[in-house]
Amino acid sequence: MRLGCDLRGDGSLEISGVAGMEHATPGQITFLANPKYAHKVKSSRAGAIIVHRSVPALAIPSLASDNPYLDFARALEQFYQPPRPAAGIHPSAVISPSAVIGENPSIGPCVVIGDQVTIGRNAVIHPGVVIYEGARIGDDFVAHAHASVREFCRLGHRVTLQNGVVIGGDGFGFAKRADGTHYKIVQSGPTVIEDDVEIQTLTSIDRATVGETRVKRGAKVDSLVQIGHACVVGEDNIICAQTGLAGSSILERNVLLAGQVGVSGHLTIHDNVVVYAQSGIGGDLAAGSVVSGSPAFDASDWRRVITAFQKLPDMVKAMRQLEKRVAQLEAAATVQADAQPDS
Repeated sequence: MRLGCDLRGDGSLEISGVAGMEHATPGQITFLANPKYAHKVKSSRAGAIIVHRSVPALAIPSLASDNPYLDFARALEQFYQPPRPAAGIHPSAVISPSAVIGENPSIGPCVVIGDQVTIGRNAVIHPGVVIYEGARIGDDFVAHAHASVREFCRLGHRVTLQNGVVIGGDGFGFAKRADGTHYKIVQSGPTVIEDDVEIQTLTSIDRATVGETRVKRGAKVDSLVQIGHACVVGEDNIICAQTGLAGSSILERNVLLAGQVGVSGHLTIHDNVVVYAQSGIGGDLAAGSVVSGSPAFDASDWRRVITAFQKLPDMVKAMRQLEKRVAQLEAAATVQADAQPDS
């Protein structure tokens, strides 16, 4: 087996494609990553399924795996590979004579590559990409249409930029004059993207005022993310859509920021932290923390708080009734005390 899984059931079934459990047809294979959804297998029309080894035998043929989601992804690759443009340089591309481009490139229409740029082997650069002066890029670079790499930025091997990504745009830095107007601060520090990083559509990773902005090896950054100047995004981070990091935020290894997280800047989020969606981070987070809310705090406490929050109108009503009852009892006690004869 190409996937290295253990076959359970009929191995003669022909598989023609891959699909999710709800949409799979009898000729397709699906997957079950979480055992709590095992009941859905009965209603699925899939011809076969990839399951964890701990799942008992099912009525349909299955492939037992240590990591069903990963093997599902590998199975998908057997049926679909994104098209790779043919090697060569389109006549409309504008490439500086001082640029150095490695072997086997594919450079599309209207690409602009500036002075003193270096790009490694097997680059795939789609139409409209712009790479500014002095950028240095490693092997197996993929840049989709309208991505931009600004001056003197450095990208490692196997970096993928989806459509409209901007690497090394100016950080947001201005000094206020005495008259209230703003003086632009030169953003002199490059953005550095290490190996095996993928950055999704319309994300901006700013250059630094001084020093550098760095995204470390293996990080994956979703669409519509803003990473401010002088930030550090750690190894194997996952940063989901519409998240914003203010300047000088430091994320250590294996941090996960869900969608629409806001990070206030000049703080450190330590290893293995998980931040739930729409949270606001205003200070350092200890390694292994799981937090939610704005301002963010422990996620288990947040779940209790948010449950109570929905009951606040009834709680306020009950409290006012109790206050009214207490006031009545106090008034009655005062009247009774006044009615007592003096001793």
